[in-house]
Amino acid sequence: MLIIRTIIFIIFFLYVGSFIVAQQLIQQGGVAVLPMNAGHSPRIHFLKTPWGKDVSPDKVHPEYPRPNLVRKKWFNLNGLWDWKDGNRPVSLNTTDSNRYDGQVLVPFPIGSTLSGVSGFFERIVYRRFFTLPEDWLKEERILLHFGAVDWETVVWVNGRQVGTHRGGYDAFSFDITDYLKDTQAGANELIIHVFDPTDHGKQPRGKQSTNPSGIWYSPVTGIWQTVWLEPVPADYLRNVHFLPDYDTGVVTIFPVVDKPRKDLTVTAEAFDGDEMVAEAFGGSEGPLLMCFDKNTLKPWSPDSPHLYQFRICLLDKDVPVDQIGSYCAFRKIDISQDRQGFSRIRLNRRTLFQMGVIDQGYWSDGLYTPPSDDAVRMDIRVAKSLGFNVIRKHLKIESARWYYWCDRLGMLVWQDMPSGENRTPDAQTQFQEELQKMIQSFSFHPSIVLWTIFNEGAGQHHTEKYVEMVNKLDPSRLVNGAGGWIDVGAGHLNDSHRFPGPEMPKPNPHRASVIGSFGGFTLVPPEENLWTPDTWGFQHVPDSETLFKRYQMLHEELRRLIREQGLAGAVFHQLVDVESECNGLTSYDRVLLKIPPEEFEKINRETIRIGNGF
Repeated sequence: MLIIRTIIFIIFFLYVGSFIVAQQLIQQGGVAVLPMNAGHSPRIHFLKTPWGKDVSPDKVHPEYPRPNLVRKKWFNLNGLWDWKDGNRPVSLNTTDSNRYDGQVLVPFPIGSTLSGVSGFFERIVYRRFFTLPEDWLKEERILLHFGAVDWETVVWVNGRQVGTHRGGYDAFSFDITDYLKDTQAGANELIIHVFDPTDHGKQPRGKQSTNPSGIWYSPVTGIWQTVWLEPVPADYLRNVHFLPDYDTGVVTIFPVVDKPRKDLTVTAEAFDGDEMVAEAFGGSEGPLLMCFDKNTLKPWSPDSPHLYQFRICLLDKDVPVDQIGSYCAFRKIDISQDRQGFSRIRLNRRTLFQMGVIDQGYWSDGLYTPPSDDAVRMDIRVAKSLGFNVIRKHLKIESARWYYWCDRLGMLVWQDMPSGENRTPDAQTQFQEELQKMIQSFSFHPSIVLWTIFNEGAGQHHTEKYVEMVNKLDPSRLVNGAGGWIDVGAGHLNDSHRFPGPEMPKPNPHRASVIGSFGGFTLVPPEENLWTPDTWGFQHVPDSETLFKRYQMLHEELRRLIREQGLAGAVFHQLVDVESECNGLTSYDRVLLKIPPEEFEKINRETIRIGNGF
């Protein structure tokens, strides 16, 4: 403890660069937004982030949840819902309030501190009532949206089953118009049944475990992203896909109209700030071709994350019936051989060494769900301020707003597919379906430059088939068939994992050689910043100075591998402590930074500079 007490910890709070002594900002006690309910697993943890104190039932994730398809009118259903253990009989009688076990704060998953419900439940029933806003028109259709629910969801409105969905990470929607009551008939009842077997099931689940320890973390059950209502006209834009071509300056736009017909048309306008710089017009089934001036085109990169804003309008015989806001960016990721014959990763036709950090996407107070949008933004800013240009999102898929902030702030993303055991044909089919959903749902975001299908052999099967499938679904990104352990020669990368490392795979003239995970130094923070005293890590270090020196030594070897063997990228393990695993550069509550940030940034920036010199 004497050594630990001598460590200089620094806190990031509000904005990166505003560092003050950590002990001045450590929050005393927990912020229990709701009374805690008894569960079936060990005690709930009260380790709060600095943003958790601002969470309240009337102030929880109020931001519009879908930044790539924005409408002005919407209604947020986040807040207090009734909940009950779904293993007990369920009544659809609205008068049976006493049959519920209490209230849960949506969208925080069951088991998290901010949800107000401790324990793990394989089946959950949610309920809430809502009344539509008075300014919503009777002729409009009402859509019910879910950002993500883990894992199987059945939706009931006013006692009638609306639909089902399987998948723990993708957004889904239902048209509930025909299930709603007339405005004068009172509030509408919404009931959600959720089944999530976690590690007893066949579905992709990432790091979740019903027996968390070490590299395995707490299970996440139920609603964990925003739930919301949205009115749309009878004819509306269900989605819009953008395919920007960096080489030509042309954006191909594919509108997805709910019920396309010949007399519906689409206009698209692109803006750079307040100036309209391009426009296009076409039929509702598309595609529309929008040409930008190549001489003035502003590409997207970590140093200059330029986004063009879009306005898309659906017209019925020249009369506007629907309008959405969106954005788009020009960037190109590929692999090219240098003068030595080594394969390097390029961004916008220039070599860019990928210096990354692993982010597990867990929060001490919200588990899968961050306490706020500001917390999301700060995590990415912290990584960027430390000199990283890549976040490897490890075995978890985030909300659209997380990727939006990577787009805005200029952070490249290596996106992992969450793993499952995949031992049976049914499990493999489910894995493929959720892999396809990941590609289709998040290929919009320019920050994502790489898809990783399997990690360290977990559930790995038919790797070549999946690489081919992902390449066809999204030819604009790199594909990593297998991160670490079992390389079958498929994909754009050959990826090794070593702790502490670094050790790289043999150079290949057709595939880039990267280190997808290295480091793993364990510096245990003070007790008040610990999830549990039973800590775990790859390689323990006694203090901050030792951690920093070890990191310096690793980079000396990285630079040698860059020069002599063509190393194209490396990802440090990891950004944040998670539960018992204390390998992070910050504590799990995001209060303490374990290394001097300015010196740490210089090391990363210098390695990137050396890696870019080819």
